[in-house]
Amino acid sequence: MSAPVPVFDGHNDFLLRLLRTPEARETTWLSDTGEGHLDLPRMRAGGFAGGFFAVYIPSPVTHDDPDLDAIMRNPPFSLPLPEEIPLEDALPVAMKMVGHLMWMEREGNLKICHSVADIRNAMAANKIAAILHFEGAEAIGSDLDLLHVWHAMGLRSLGPVWSRPTAFGNGVPFAYPSSPDTGNGLTAAGKRLVAECNQLKIMIDLSHLNEKGFDDVAALSDAPLVATHSNAHALCPSPRNLTDRQLSMIRESDGLVGLNYGLGFLRQDGRGEPFAGFDPMLRHLDHLIETLGESRVGLGSDFDGVAIPPDLGDVAGLPRLIEAMRAHGYDAPLIERLAHGNWLALLERTWGG
Repeated sequence: MSAPVPVFDGHNDFLLRLLRTPEARETTWLSDTGEGHLDLPRMRAGGFAGGFFAVYIPSPVTHDDPDLDAIMRNPPFSLPLPEEIPLEDALPVAMKMVGHLMWMEREGNLKICHSVADIRNAMAANKIAAILHFEGAEAIGSDLDLLHVWHAMGLRSLGPVWSRPTAFGNGVPFAYPSSPDTGNGLTAAGKRLVAECNQLKIMIDLSHLNEKGFDDVAALSDAPLVATHSNAHALCPSPRNLTDRQLSMIRESDGLVGLNYGLGFLRQDGRGEPFAGFDPMLRHLDHLIETLGESRVGLGSDFDGVAIPPDLGDVAGLPRLIEAMRAHGYDAPLIERLAHGNWLALLERTWGG
């Protein structure tokens, strides 16, 4: 049996699982418990070579919170966004999550990568190549001092927002159907953040950012435009997905979009319900390739962050997705680019060699 095609992935929320059950992190990471989407044995089985490991600060949960999953399975819907999280609340949570990633590196099967050479070396050594990514900049103050602290600790990718507002900008709502054109653009601090990320060679992630914020980044940034885990709004009018205008801007910057596996971002009706097979994923890939070109599309699973197609199941199901691409008519060179080659080339354009 041939080895699976190596996959370098644009987004996962595995660190959030470790945050919620820190006492079980060794089992969660090293054993196939069948829970969630990710662990080391299933990564090995699926050919998962590495990707962006997100630090995400959960919003406080109250007894008045609605059942979001139930609501999002039955569009149309429009939900209020959680309130901004203060820096003093976000900072210890982010520190715990980065600590978990550093523990995973010390355990020996993962390498936190600061360059494309690091990624290639980790893959050659059969270690998971991890990029430290912040999904939302709540753990960075508007003076940006902490951006430099996190960069020294390995931060190489940053999304200014996760949907709810931050000191830097505004995200898209939980709504369907909806345009991403909601709310104001980047704040003055957000514009400084873009400039400082460019100076530090920290990749800026446009997933979750609203359209005016997207346009601000495009006008200010000297780096390729990237959305690590987003799909095509033309096929699924969720505000989390990108319009053809946005996709054209990403193409013109020689950027990249990673395909999100979330059911509600794939289905044309926006329902967060299972479907058989891989057809919606392939239709989004077709549209992204047609609009962006074959060299600017990758995979951005959102593993451990969303409900995904049951025929994929978890990370061990990646070979089934690859086989579906092959049966759909994608040739071997294109599959290699989608699986990992385009991400590595994008990071070389963003970080330098």
